[in-house]
Amino acid sequence: MNIFQIISEIEKVDPEVYDRLDSRRSIFKHMTGLGQKLTAAAVPLAVGAIFNKAYAQTPVGATVVNVLDFALRLEYLESFFYQRSQGTTASALRAGFSATNLASIDLITIDEANHVNFLRSVLTSLGATPVTAPTAATFDFTGGKGSNAGPFADVFTNPATYLAVAQSLEDTGVRAYKGGAPLLIGNKTVLTAALNIHSVEARHASRLRTMRRALPSNNNASQGLPASPYSSAPKSWISGTDNGGAAPSQTAPIYGAGNNTNAPTGVTFDAESNVTQGGVNLQTALASLNFPAAAFSEAFDEALDVTTVKTIARTFVVTGNSFLD
Repeated sequence: MNIFQIISEIEKVDPEVYDRLDSRRSIFKHMTGLGQKLTAAAVPLAVGAIFNKAYAQTPVGATVVNVLDFALRLEYLESFFYQRSQGTTASALRAGFSATNLASIDLITIDEANHVNFLRSVLTSLGATPVTAPTAATFDFTGGKGSNAGPFADVFTNPATYLAVAQSLEDTGVRAYKGGAPLLIGNKTVLTAALNIHSVEARHASRLRTMRRALPSNNNASQGLPASPYSSAPKSWISGTDNGGAAPSQTAPIYGAGNNTNAPTGVTFDAESNVTQGGVNLQTALASLNFPAAAFSEAFDEALDVTTVKTIARTFVVTGNSFLD
């Protein structure tokens, strides 16, 4: 990017461009120092801010900010959920978990709080104002939209239901981060940070699935053996459309196809059962290897668009609350 050439071209059309910003000497002084003060990934945001000042247009970094704002809202959803597993008010729920599993849940709780704090700090560093923190009254994790009597009514007393909802939230978050990644390509620093969170969310999902398979009270949940009293499902990774998830009538959209309307160029939001990657049907191309049919979908994770993620996430938001609109 030749910043000075860009300004020179703008000056031909708008001779007053410098007056809109600052004195000619001052603006060149500020821009000359950009390279010393910012990483290369941050330069487009800085340039966008400069021209926004001049013409009151949307900054170059608006798309990045929008993605991060949405990510923050999802992290709040998850963080408030895990907070309900803490303290004396959660004693009945905690009593149903083994020490090993409680340690995992407590660690996930800390991770989600850290994600919230991190995303708020990044948004602030980009000159954006993070969304006002919601309150517990924003959410109804029973799926009752405010009645607290939804399909997951015993979510905070029954460890099995708690893990089912936790898995659903994490699986949604993983697909959401992947869906937002193409919109962050213009800022490699932010993209790297988002992918770092994405990988942790995936580990959370895998751990929760293992706990569900091995039963909440099992103190050796990391084994998750497919033998009595263990279950063969769920796997520690998504397989096909995951049989609709933890509660198919509510969670099937988490594993289905997304909405491709307004998708970035070259990006599609396929169902998790997708077996075609890069235009190649792997199940057909590798048929001679006799891999299990499920292996072709299990080897890849699929992204999910904002519209679909919002629809899923609003399952746990009180009706009338605009936090995830």
